[in-house]
Order: sequence, then structure tokens, then C-alpha cells
Amino acid sequence: MGNGWSAGGWGRSTWGSAADLTASGDTLRIWSHDNFGEDLVINVRDGGLFYWDKSANSGTTFGRAVDLSSITGANKAPVIAKQVIVSDIDRHVIAFGCDSETNPGVQDPLLIRFSDQENVTEWQSLATNTAGDLRIGSGSKIVTAVETRQQVLVFTDVSLHAMQFLGPPFTFGINSISEGITIASPLAAIAVEDNVFWMGAEEFYVYGGTVQRLPCSVRDYVFSNINSNQLEKVTAGVNSAFSEVTWFYPSASSEENDSYVTYNYEQKIWYYGTMSRTVWLDRGVNADPIAAGDDHFLYLQEVGFDDGSTSPATAISSYIESSQMDLGDGEQFAFMRRLIPDMTFRNSTAAVPSATMTLKVRNFPGGNYLDSNANSITKTASVPIEQFTEQVFVRLRGRSFAFRIESEDTGVAWRLGSPRVDIRPDGRR
Repeated sequence: MGNGWSAGGWGRSTWGSAADLTASGDTLRIWSHDNFGEDLVINVRDGGLFYWDKSANSGTTFGRAVDLSSITGANKAPVIAKQVIVSDIDRHVIAFGCDSETNPGVQDPLLIRFSDQENVTEWQSLATNTAGDLRIGSGSKIVTAVETRQQVLVFTDVSLHAMQFLGPPFTFGINSISEGITIASPLAAIAVEDNVFWMGAEEFYVYGGTVQRLPCSVRDYVFSNINSNQLEKVTAGVNSAFSEVTWFYPSASSEENDSYVTYNYEQKIWYYGTMSRTVWLDRGVNADPIAAGDDHFLYLQEVGFDDGSTSPATAISSYIESSQMDLGDGEQFAFMRRLIPDMTFRNSTAAVPSATMTLKVRNFPGGNYLDSNANSITKTASVPIEQFTEQVFVRLRGRSFAFRIESEDTGVAWRLGSPRVDIRPDGRR
């Protein structure tokens, strides 16, 4: 087995070929950073803290960040931490899971230290400054911290705590919010407006003043098909344009993130699919979200309709499928004779965009689908209004039925409205 760069003999195999690595027990290399004015404070998880000074990197030449403890005037700065953030309200630099002031270099996974206000270099707690520390009393390690508008939420492996700015003489205080919760990874929690959503080991949670478990209609599907040995790779992202929080995770058969589950917090619905993304950044400075894939490319999300990871771009196979619907809790058979689609192909670039609508029926919850009827819905005109198939005649009968719409062509964008089915109760024969 190799051990990374230069493992084995020089010239072994071909350039760029894969090599097996021994990395059992190693943690994922995760970087956190935050703005300190126009500068950056940076930390590599379970590693050092670094500082990048913009004023020293002007023009066309940009230098690297330097060790925070090596900056002129640095006093008792942490040399190892799990995460660093800058408190927006009071302008303290905060290090989580770091070494103590009296025992530098020895990491305490439950210790929180903060610098003097508006001072990135002064970390010694004195009566003349606001630097100090706090220690969480539950759990074995700090997993992550998420800043909200009013406080910083600190997650351990078994609990959640709120860290709030109090002012002198205590500077910060910390309160326990919830015990017995879990969190999947350091990147599994994300703040959305006044709430924080996160994925646990087998649950989804939200905090908006109190911790609540999110009812999840696809919970069993997600957690029965997740690689629990790679949970640290779970990453959360928000797509505020569509009120969605998404968690990307490795499926049971994958070592890398290849699947996702999404919660629409406005409509309170869940959906899932497959997509290889390792991190997600919502729109803000950029007009659209940006995400990274395990192929080492950055992707501009929500732009175009096709898969840009291939050249030329290929179609994205997309579909929506309903759960089973029935009449009278399945006590009556249903007979369907007509489908009235309600959808739009607005903004599609294909010359004749189309999608396929399918109705399918079955008699028992665990049984096979007995019959189905699929029809193509095609845009036929744009003036005066968008026009396509007006109605589709079908002939289906069963105790329950499901509805599916899908497309597999390039340049096709579709939005589903409220399709209607002409349905009536029917007898057993």
C-alpha cells in the first residue's frame, strides 16, 4: 500500500495513475475561513491557524497566508484548532477545539478560545482586554460551529450549545440547548434565515429557538442507503432561490458523495436523487450557486439545462414521481380514463421540447405495477400562449395509482403545475 506522494519507486506505473493509500482512522481535510475585515483567518481542521493580509498582497503578486502565531505582536494565539470563525456582531476571532493558553500545542477538543475584540493577534486573557475561553461540559469533541444572526451554535458529538456575546466582564456565555442529538459531519449543518438545519446520524433536525426533529418522508430510503464509514463527507448547501436545503452524501456503494436529499422548507416536502457534489455555495457575490464535484471541477449551478460535466454537454435525465394515491384508503378500485396535463416548457432551448407523463396502477402496497399508460407531452406552439397536448385518453384500473413525469433530451426545461386525472370508483370486476 502507498502512503501518498512519492510512495513506492520513482517512475512506477504511468503519470496520473491511481495509487492505493493507507488512511485508516484519518480525518477528512476540511478548511474553515472567515473574513477579518478585508483579510482572511484560515484554519485546517485539527491543524494550525493562518492569516492572510490583503494589504501585504496588493498588485498582481499574491503571497500565501502565514501562521497566525508568527505575526508580529501575536500573543498566546492558538496553534491547533478544529474550526475558526469571526463573530460578526462583536468582531472576536473564535477558535473551536483548540489548545489552551497555558498548554500550547496540546489540543482540547471541547475548548473554545476567543481573541481580544477587533484584535486578531491578542489571545492572552487579561483584565485589560476581552480575550478568554470557555469549555463545553458534554460530549467528547466539538464537531462544528454555525453562526446565526444572534448567536453561534456549537455542536458536539452528542449535544448542542448556544454561544452568545454578553459584553464585559464575561464577554461570551454558553448555554446547553439540547442533549442526545447527533450530527453527521462538520459540514452537515447550515444556517438559513433564522433557522439552522442539519443531518444527524439517522435523523434530520432544525433549530429555530428549540431543537426539533424534521419529519422526513424519505428518511428510511436515505439512511438505509448511506455509507456510514464516510459520514464526514456529508455536506449541506442551501439554494435560497428555491427555498431548498440539500445534503450531499455517499451512498452505500460509494466512497464519495454521489447522492443527495433535499428539503423544501417553504413547501415542507422532500425529494432525493443522484449528483456528485462535495461542497455547495449559495448565490450571493455570484448570481448563481457554485458547487464542486469529485472530478475537481467547479460547477455554476442553475445555469442551462444540460450536464456540463461532459463535453459536449449531455442531457440530464430528470423525473418526478408521486407516492401512491387511492380512493377511500384503498377500499375501492379506481378507474381512470383521461389525463389533463398542466406544465410549461418555458425557456427550453430544444426546438420541440417534450416530456413523458405516465400513470401506473397496482392492487396492493407491496405488489407490482399491473398496468401503465405513458404519453408524450410536446410543445406545439408559443403564440398566443404556450400550447401542447390538451388531453390524453387512458384506460387504467387498480386500487392505487402513481403519477410520473420525465424527460431525457437536451435543452429541455419543464415545470409541473396541477395535472388532473378523470377518475371514478369502480367495482372489482
